[in-house]
Amino acid sequence: MIFHDATKKLGICQSVDRICDSDDTSYPVLDKRAELNIAGESFVAEIINEDGDYQFDDSRYTDTPRGIGTLVEGQESYSYASDFLQIIAVDILDTGGVWRRIKPLDAPNDLGGLSPEEYFGSTTTTTKTGFPEYYDMFADDSFRLYPAPTSTAVTLASGYRVWFKRTFKIFDSTTLSDDYTLTPGIPSPYHNLLALMISLPYCAKYHKDRIQQIMFDIEKETKKAKKHYNLRDKDKRKILTTKSIRFR
Repeated sequence: MIFHDATKKLGICQSVDRICDSDDTSYPVLDKRAELNIAGESFVAEIINEDGDYQFDDSRYTDTPRGIGTLVEGQESYSYASDFLQIIAVDILDTGGVWRRIKPLDAPNDLGGLSPEEYFGSTTTTTKTGFPEYYDMFADDSFRLYPAPTSTAVTLASGYRVWFKRTFKIFDSTTLSDDYTLTPGIPSPYHNLLALMISLPYCAKYHKDRIQQIMFDIEKETKKAKKHYNLRDKDKRKILTTKSIRFR
């Protein structure tokens, strides 16, 4: 569904109007667009962990969900854009021009109960350097590399590559009508779910008797979407393996 279709009445805005008994005057398109962006981000938040091996990415993005940054000699900490919802993997470019994947750090388990400083031999005055083996994520949109990179082991310029999941690509054209013919970058069967979500705040003000049904429909459609993303890798061959049994 495109965002707005005044001719054939097949757009998301028109679907919202049918649910809400509204029009572009009582429920302005600008407000609908704002709610579409909120709904889109909420949708992504719901399904982001349901997508198995086939990672979700809004189809409206024109670039690959990865970013490249420059490493600094002896520096552990690096920041990344806050719109990256999850970091999937981190690669480091070695001196031979080969990208090498490093491991996410779960310090209590991966380092034998030692702190990164203990494990890698860093002190308050000396930072252990080499080819990074692990990356550790932090809540302030940053990650640390252990050990810190050094030019004798890595290529510093454009030397790290981050693979990530990102949020819904919002509708934000300077001229509102430029967004009319755009289509949300999620599968079309779930565009109606967006319409339901956009309808909710309007009906909460003017049609409270419809709230229960709308919320029921949102929950039902969300479950369908989660199931869809959870099963997207069903063509992947499942292999049964034996597990050894240890006898005492």
